[in-house]
Amino acid sequence: MDYQELAKRVIAGEKPSRREAVEILDSPAEYLLEVMGGAFRVRYHYFGRSVQIHQLINAKSGLCPEDCSYCSQSAVSEAEIEKYSLIDHDRLLEGAKRAAEAGSRRYCIVISGRGPTDMEIEHLGSAVRKIKADYGMSICVSLGLLNGEKAGQLKEAGVNRLNHNLNTSERFYPEICSTHTYQDRVDTLAAGRGAGLELCSGVIFGQGENREDVLSVCEALRELEPESIPVNFLHPVPGTPLEGIPELGPAQCLRLLCLMRYFNPRSEIRVGGGREVQLREHQALALYPANSIFVSGYLTTPGQAADEAHRMIQDLGFEVDVAGESDARVGSRAEPRIA
Repeated sequence: MDYQELAKRVIAGEKPSRREAVEILDSPAEYLLEVMGGAFRVRYHYFGRSVQIHQLINAKSGLCPEDCSYCSQSAVSEAEIEKYSLIDHDRLLEGAKRAAEAGSRRYCIVISGRGPTDMEIEHLGSAVRKIKADYGMSICVSLGLLNGEKAGQLKEAGVNRLNHNLNTSERFYPEICSTHTYQDRVDTLAAGRGAGLELCSGVIFGQGENREDVLSVCEALRELEPESIPVNFLHPVPGTPLEGIPELGPAQCLRLLCLMRYFNPRSEIRVGGGREVQLREHQALALYPANSIFVSGYLTTPGQAADEAHRMIQDLGFEVDVAGESDARVGSRAEPRIA
């Protein structure tokens, strides 16, 4: 397949055919650079060489009644993690300060649980107002299931984005969670969009899904049009139901990132959890299809330090976008020259 031609058609508004998508997933190792070259052409058209850095804070850990099999904080997990209730404003502000010092474009506040209480919404809202006043930083929250009223309160407080991942296909979802449904997640995203929040919604690859599940969730995210798509790769934490699942391997992770870029050319695509574990020494190559990364760890697992991430970005000739110049998703850049 001519991946440069595919890139041109994607930029023109077409989506990959099923045959093309399967060919990307099954591409031999000798064609991987061609797959990535086409994906980079699409990425460059909309985002140039910019890379956004995001930083998470686990503002409430464990204590979750849900049975998500991938999660170390779930009710069915026996992982040895720290458990605590919602942290105070001082710690939330300290996290924002660290994120700003790391050159983060966005500060992501995450709490465990099925969904936030009224008191938690009020607590987070007042903290967000202070963070925005002190740092002017874009704020994303991931709080579980939400209705329109609570989404509206978050918007009023100054929250910019709502994260709620689809995680996998609708067909496969009951295999990884039984305490809520795929439709519950879709409804939460609709509540966020209805309240005027930007959407951050992505996937976790490597949970045992098949090829059809991969294609289905790529298609679903294309229809959803989230501003941001975090692509996570399962980090099989000991003590979770998926702890023994085989790793995807760096080459397949790169193919999956490229596939997501071909399906979602205008969305910010972030390499999320599992980057360090699954991509290993090939992490830098993820910047060719993706234009965003997390630094300084995830919810219960460590990650690449901010200074190392800056060096990786700069070594490849990419640029850190602190000001959010690439947020507009406007494809007005000239096309790169790719041999």
